This record gives sequence, structure tokens and C-alpha cells, in this order.
Amino acid sequence: MDRLDIGRSAVRLAIMATVVVAAGLGTAFAQPSPDAHDSGPHATALTQSGLPDGFRDEFHDRFAQVNGIRLHYVIGGPDNGPLVVLLHGWPQTWYTWRKVMPPLAKAGYRTIAVDYRGAGDSDKPAGGYDKATMAADIRALIHHLGASRLHLVGRDIGVMVAFAYAAQWPDEVQTLAMLDVPIPATTAWNDAKSKPDPELWHFGLFQQRDIAEMLVKGHEYELIRDFYKKRAFRPVSDDDIAVYASAYAAPGGLRAGFELYRAFPEDERRFAEFEKHKLPMPVLALAGDKSNGMIEMTMAREIASDVRGGVAPDTGHWLPDENPEFLTAQLLTFLRQPGTQGQSNR
Repeated sequence: MDRLDIGRSAVRLAIMATVVVAAGLGTAFAQPSPDAHDSGPHATALTQSGLPDGFRDEFHDRFAQVNGIRLHYVIGGPDNGPLVVLLHGWPQTWYTWRKVMPPLAKAGYRTIAVDYRGAGDSDKPAGGYDKATMAADIRALIHHLGASRLHLVGRDIGVMVAFAYAAQWPDEVQTLAMLDVPIPATTAWNDAKSKPDPELWHFGLFQQRDIAEMLVKGHEYELIRDFYKKRAFRPVSDDDIAVYASAYAAPGGLRAGFELYRAFPEDERRFAEFEKHKLPMPVLALAGDKSNGMIEMTMAREIASDVRGGVAPDTGHWLPDENPEFLTAQLLTFLRQPGTQGQSNR
């Protein structure tokens, strides 16, 4: 079977799987609360209920109009501290970093978690979901805040955005941390695409514009809960998953999330060019040992010259949710190592 046949089979399997989701998961799981699809005040209260004690005293919601869209971000830590920017993946929002942010701020870092284009409370435009454009969004935000140098941390889709930032503006990125995802056009990415893998069924479905939205709409909680649970090793609470489901059930949320996947062909084209030159800054590569494991390190060595990292023990795909203590310790050790601190972020 050639790659085209594999792709068609993946789409058919994905659509069949989601028909099952739409038809059956509502009875397979306990019904979500009535507010699981509510992006109003209760959803905000739900988000706040899962935050660490004192979080809202240290961190604050902000919005910025940059690169033609409005981005939502959460910021805290000392005003003059080195800048650390955290980028989530799908189907997450900034909220995935809630347990990582306070220790970073306490250690003296100005810490920002961003809802990237299409996610959470940020704008959800029709286009611009190629990762190079999304990286330009983040850069515009950083410059809007008066900074020009930063430490970047990405998870899943956020890794792709962070890599695109580092590849396009390497002099501005002091360090890059990549958490548990292959990057388009790398060997790891191409290997994953060339082999039928039940874990990647969603690629085929999400790339079917309108069909994916039609099948999933009204079942966001069930889909995201199933997606999370099957890729986790440590427990992630249903309340936390409901925070993410609420965000993607908001108007435009599903389509924006799926557009991330529809942009992969463009990402592959752009990234193949980026990857002709290795990244010069220090790179930390981590993945859960129950997820991508050492694949992340191997991939990082393909695209960067100075790579450190390893695996998170007894951890699945969702490092900030599943094992924030390990992740935070690794980030702080990495940021404090010689050669990673650099100069001021201004």
C-alpha cells in the first residue's frame, strides 16, 4: 500500500472513529456538566477553580492587538526578570502551564503563557494557522511588551510554533525547550507519517474541512476527554479536561483547532527550508517515557547543534498536566546552565 492509500485509509478510519464518538461516547462516559460547552462566566470560574493557591495574586490576564489579531496571555513574575514564553498544544490552552508558572516566577523569570492564534480567549481568524505565521504572532506580542529576547518553551503544536520562531529569528531566542512532538519535515515526522499508527487517526479526520466540524460539534467534551485519557499515563482530572473542552466548544474553537492540522502541508514545506540550518541556541528536548520517549532527543539533534534533555519518567503525552514538578525542575536546571542565560531580554 502506497502513502496515498495509507492517507485515504487514515481518513476513512478517522471518520468512522469520530462517527462512533458522535454516536456513542455520550453514553460511554458520564455526561459532562451543562457548563462544559459554556464559554461564559461559569467557564471562567471553572478555570480559576483548578489554579494553584495564590495564582491570581501573581499572574494576570492580558490582551494585545498584534499582527492583525488579538492575543490573550497570562503574565507574572518580576518585571525585569528574564522572559520565558510558554506555548501550549492541541487541545489545550494557556491553562496547561498553571503549575509550571509559579515556580518559574519565584525563580525570578518573567513568565508568560499565551493562548496562540485560534485557542482559548485569543482571536480565531479564518487563516494564518501555518506555524511560521503563528510564530510571527508571538514575536509581535513580545515586541509589543517591549522585549526582544526570550526563552521559548513549546509543547505539541506549541513546539512547532516555537521552532518556527527560533528558525526565523535565532538571534532573539536565548533557549528553546521542545516537549513531546515531532516537528514537520524531520525524520521523526516523516517516519510517523509513513507508518500506519492508530494514535494518529486524528490527522486524517481533522484535515477534512467542514466534515470534521460537523461530526464533532456538540461532542467536544467526549472527544477531548477520550483524546486526553488515551495519551496520558498519570491521571488528568475531568475538571481540567473540561476547561479545554469548554474553550474548543466556544464559537470558532473547533474549526480553529482543526486548521492547525490543515496547515501541516505548508508547515512541511517551510520547515524543510528552516531545517537546512541547525539552530544555534541551546535546546532542551523532553518527552514522556510512555509517549515519544527518546524520539524527541534524536529529532532535536537533527535540527539543533546544542541539545540536552531526556525523558520524563512514568509520564504520557501531557507533561505540564501529568508531571509538572519534573518538568519545572528540568526547565530551571536548563535555564540556569552556563550558556543559556544570556543577557537582558530588552
